[in-house]
Amino acid sequence: MTAKEYLSQAYRLDQRINSNIEEISRLREMATSISSPSWGEKVQGTRSTEAPFVHCLEKIMDLESVINNEISTLVSLKSELRTVIEAVQNTDERLVLSYRYIHNCTWEQIGNELNADARTVRRWHGEALTNVKVPENPIKI
Repeated sequence: MTAKEYLSQAYRLDQRINSNIEEISRLREMATSISSPSWGEKVQGTRSTEAPFVHCLEKIMDLESVINNEISTLVSLKSELRTVIEAVQNTDERLVLSYRYIHNCTWEQIGNELNADARTVRRWHGEALTNVKVPENPIKI
């Protein structure tokens, strides 16, 4: 695993968590919405005794469990990333890595924070990646 792949894991995991949170909000909408009545004749061999929203609630509980596990993994990963980033000697490189991989900032935001142009920020980033030492047993998502 390269240094960039290792450091990028937090962003991907954060995106996955946000996607699951959006899914939960859609499921909550479905669970709380009122379905329209069916005026046609319904013939059904077996009738479900569960309310229609119960299936949505079960999915919500499952997704919340997944999100909690992913958040726990993200917290551990970011802690490990902070340790790895703090081992980089150059302060500018350390700041670029921190803004990019811990705070998920864009190149423009990093440039504004560090008062540097995009080329300088990307150069610092490239140099920083060569100075990153990936742990022997890193957290992998």
